[in-house]
Order: sequence, then structure tokens, then C-alpha cells
Amino acid sequence: MKQQTLFHSSGCRNLLHERLFGHLAIGQNPTAEHNRYFVLKWDFSGISPQGDGEEIKRNLYDYLNGRIGKFSMDYRKTLSEYPIRVDRKNALASFQSLLDAVQETGHPLYLLIDEYDNFANELMMGHRPTEESRYQAILSGEGCMKALFKTIKMAAGEGSVKRVFITGVSPVAMSDLTSAYNVAENIYLLPQFNELCGFREGEIAEILPEIAKECDLSQAESDDALSMMRAFYNGHRFSRRSEELVYNPTLALYFLKAFHCYCQYPDEILDSNLAMDRGKMHYIARLPKGRQLIFDALEEIEPIQISRLADRFGVEDMLYARKDTGFVASLLYYFGILTLGGMTPFGELILRIPNLVIRKLYAEQIQEMLLPEAEEGEMARRAAQALYQRGDMQLLCDFIEQKYFKVFSNRDYAHVNELTVKAAFLTLLFNDTLYIMESEAEIERGHTVLSMIVRPDMRQYRVLDILIKFKFVLLIDAGCDGKTLKKMDETVLRALPTVQKKQREAEEGLARYQEKLHRKFGDVLRLRSFSVVAVGFERVVFSVLE
Repeated sequence: MKQQTLFHSSGCRNLLHERLFGHLAIGQNPTAEHNRYFVLKWDFSGISPQGDGEEIKRNLYDYLNGRIGKFSMDYRKTLSEYPIRVDRKNALASFQSLLDAVQETGHPLYLLIDEYDNFANELMMGHRPTEESRYQAILSGEGCMKALFKTIKMAAGEGSVKRVFITGVSPVAMSDLTSAYNVAENIYLLPQFNELCGFREGEIAEILPEIAKECDLSQAESDDALSMMRAFYNGHRFSRRSEELVYNPTLALYFLKAFHCYCQYPDEILDSNLAMDRGKMHYIARLPKGRQLIFDALEEIEPIQISRLADRFGVEDMLYARKDTGFVASLLYYFGILTLGGMTPFGELILRIPNLVIRKLYAEQIQEMLLPEAEEGEMARRAAQALYQRGDMQLLCDFIEQKYFKVFSNRDYAHVNELTVKAAFLTLLFNDTLYIMESEAEIERGHTVLSMIVRPDMRQYRVLDILIKFKFVLLIDAGCDGKTLKKMDETVLRALPTVQKKQREAEEGLARYQEKLHRKFGDVLRLRSFSVVAVGFERVVFSVLE
């Protein structure tokens, strides 16, 4: 988006400038740079990373030659006296010919490079032994990408290239590339660019009433749509010096398009374009600290804290460097599946999950890690369905006891509590087709209540609103060991003093939350409320609050 803005505002061939910018301050008061540049745009996602180093070099050169040929055609009138020679075997020679021709015209060149990290991301998503030599050949020493950036640096020094703007998903490979182009400046953490990669809430709030008006919907329905979008898509922050949260632009446009076309919300809140994010989550889960960090982020027992964001990841780092928490958390931040959440009293960065659509990715990843077999996943789905449709909690608690707790029992008891149990249930119950999960302002993050409020557009169906309060009893407090607990009759288990105490506390908390929800939603609410007490990672008991 930013590259398109630069292309249309600065390019000397641009025919859309008046249409796009004429009504804006920049169009009515153009700068001295207005329409002065030749613009050459490369998108490295269009280059196949398959094959050995030589094959990838050919793919890169073929792509660059194609873009250089397109540039020559686009600017053929201006360049009529300075033909560009395309060397089919050596794209660097073609690029040098382009630079020579541009320099003769007196116009500066703006080079835009998108998805610069495409090759390195492919390395991360599927690390196989054969790939190490491939990427070393591309990105290190005299590799083809390194040689290309050396040429760009030389051209910038000579004045042939006036500006270079490089974008990608993460800083992966940036240190490898820019060691050949060592005049680059990172701008992605600067506060003035915080809103560059998303929509402000005010912008969304301005569009929705217009759509509602066209669809003959009420103001209340427009407000419901804004609440939906806020819960699922808002929450990203890219500079610690900015307080403004922004909406994921891809998902916001996906929602708005469906809402405008059909006057209804999209059936799937998560656009299939985010399938790549699932691949990144799988990669993180394979890292030594990754699996634990995914659990920690969803549990929110303690916020994710790091001293600083790692800002450069070379191929050597991805292959060999120690993958500590700071390294892995920084990658999650750059991938957009953690965001800045403030600072600790000790000056450390807090990272958090930005919104519900990303929380779903965490829930899905944990369920996949804990239930790798399809049959187990189907059992979990049926247990969750029994709760949604009939208010039957028994199947879900049985499943948690018999399947999930076998995995959770390996964790350190010193670092678990009610939030761990809540996270376990959340991974099985997360359903953004029917529900807004944990959306209520009254139920703040870090609380041990899970709320599942039926989406406004799903009220026509007979699914239930669900409210669950969690409590956790340590084995030492229960006064018995795990083997004894597993064999204990449920009536005896419920009669344990610590279990009864926790149940009373849960029911008192539920009553307060129930009142808040009824006050907000009124008669439309079909609420079923449950207290759930886990005793160690052996047993679960629940009660229904009428």
C-alpha cells in the first residue's frame, strides 16, 4: 500500500496523480519531488525459491530482466534516445544499462522492493538439510542477492538511484542483504509510521454507517459491526512511543467487502489469506522455546517480557543461533502474532496477542500440538458441540481429564493456575463462526472467566451463550496424590473442603459476571453459566449456576 502511494505520487509517468491526490493537501500543494522520478518496482514474492543456487539465480535474473523490460516499455517515450540493453544471461548487466539510461535523462530513479525476505521465509517454513547450501549461495558471500544489493549500493552512491524503499514481513535476511547495502535505515518502529500498516478505529467507524445506510440497517446494527471488528481485528501497535491501536488492514477490508456486498458479516472471520500465518506458527512451535512461548502467550499468567526487539536475523542466525525467548518473541512480533503491549516498571517491552483472530491461531496451534490425531480432534469437536447446543459440560470435562491432562501433567506445577485450565478449555471451545470469545470489557485479560457471547448475526440459531469461571486446586492443598485422585469417587472428590471452597468462590464470581452480561444484552441472552474446578491435572468437577 505504501509502495503504491509512493509510485503514484512520485512517478514521472503516473497518469492517476490528479485522480488520487487532487482533492488532498499533497495534490493541491505538490512538493518539489512531485512526478519527477522514474519508478522501478520489484516484488520478490514473484520469484520461485525452488531448485539449487544456480536455478534460483536464473529465476531471479529472469524476473529482474522481465521487470527491466517492462520499465523500458513504460518509459519508452522518455527513454527513446537512451535504449536499455537487456542481457538475458546477466540481469545485473541489464540493471546497469537501465541505470546508465536513466542517468542520461536527468530524472532520478526510485527503486521499490517488496517481499525482500521471501527466500529467507521459505527457509524458515521448511528447514531441510539441502536448503542450507541453497540459501548460503543466495544470501552470503558473492551470492546473487548479495551481488544485486552491492550494485544498488553503488548506484545510490553515484546518484543513479535516488531513493530505495524496501518492505517485507520481517527483518529476516536484512542483515545479510544490507551488509552489502550498509546505508539502509530501519523505520518500522518509528512512531510516525505506527499507523502505516493498518486502519485507525475512526476510519472504520466512518465507513460502517455508510454501509449500514446502503443496506437499510439501523445504527445499532452498525455499532454491532464495529464491536465485531474491534474484537477480532483491532489491537496492533508497532511503536512503543505511540498509543494508537490499528486494525489489520487485510482482514478489515475482507470484512468490509463482505458487509458491503451482502449486508452481512462474512461467515469466516479469518480470511484464508492468513493461512501463511499458520505456517509461521508451525515454525515457531518447532523452535526450542517456541512451544512454551505459544502456551505462555495464550495463558497470560505472566505477560511476555523482553529487554528489546531483535532487529536483524541473518540466515546464520536462523540456522545456528541460540533461539532464546527474546529471539522467538521478536519473530512472533514481526509476524504480527504478538504486538507491543506497553512497558514494565523495569523498562522491558511487554508483548501480547493483539486480537481474537490471532488468538484463534494460538488456540488452533495448541490443540494441534496436543491432539495430533484426527480422531481425537473429532472427539473434542463433539464435546464442544454438546456445550454450545445443549449446555452439556460433562463430555468436555471428561475429555479434558482423559486426553488433555495427560499432556499438561508434564508441566511445572509452580507455573500453573486457573489461567492454565482456562487456556486448555479455550483451545477446545474457540469458535469464531458462532461466538465472540472473551470480548466483554468487564472481563479483562488475565481474569479466570471465559465468556462466549453469540455473534449478533448468529442469534437466529439455537446456540447458547456460555460463561465459565475456572478454579485450580494444587495436589498439596487437596491433601492427596495424583493416583489417589484418579481413583476417587466423584462424590468424595466434590466433598473435599478445598474443592468446595473453590466452587463457592467460583459461583460468587459467576453471579457478578452474570449480572453484568444480563444488563448489557438483556433478553436476547441465552446464558448458561458453569464453575469448573481442576484438582491438579488429574480431575475436573463442575457445577451449573442457575
